[in-house]
Amino acid sequence: MSEKKYVITIARGYGSGGRTIGKMLSKELGIPFYDRELFYMASEESGINLELFGKLDEKVNKGIFNPLTKKYTGKLIPPESSDFVSDENLFNYQAKIIKELAERESCIIVGRCADYVLKDRENVARVFVWAPMESCIKNVMALEPLNEKEAEREIKKIDRYRREYYRYYTGKEWDDYTNYELCLNSALLGFEKCSACIKSFVEIKLDITL
Repeated sequence: MSEKKYVITIARGYGSGGRTIGKMLSKELGIPFYDRELFYMASEESGINLELFGKLDEKVNKGIFNPLTKKYTGKLIPPESSDFVSDENLFNYQAKIIKELAERESCIIVGRCADYVLKDRENVARVFVWAPMESCIKNVMALEPLNEKEAEREIKKIDRYRREYYRYYTGKEWDDYTNYELCLNSALLGFEKCSACIKSFVEIKLDITL
């Protein structure tokens, strides 16, 4: 087990199994896994109602915005401001937690633009997990009581939310491979081999033994 701290960020298409792969890897490596747990931590840190963080879950409120203008600045808005509970400030608090986790411990973080938030850190492995639509549909149907058409609509909807969310806060495209260092087709490899690939990549990139 390496004493050097490292972070694995996993962006994922809905139904690709990216979250499952992250949890498998967390168990194997013996390091914490963070996904929606970030809501609770950001809510506790800020004092902002947990429900507001849940509503923001990788979504952007509809409105007109310049897709090339990134909204993430990292600057927290003080409680006395009328914008204290704005979407941007909720994101900033989540980002603050992500940075603190990366400073404190080795961990796996799923979604929430973590790859971008930690873009200046060298000890981060940035991963994107995807799968063809047919495979994603099967995975979603195995977890939810949906038929094929319903599952496909759900996948497209959630991926659209994630794409808009990533673009809004980073000014970049969520599914652009150049944002990441390792892109994996989970349908081709399977979850276990994806987990093994990520582990090997971290060892190679950071020159550590896990």
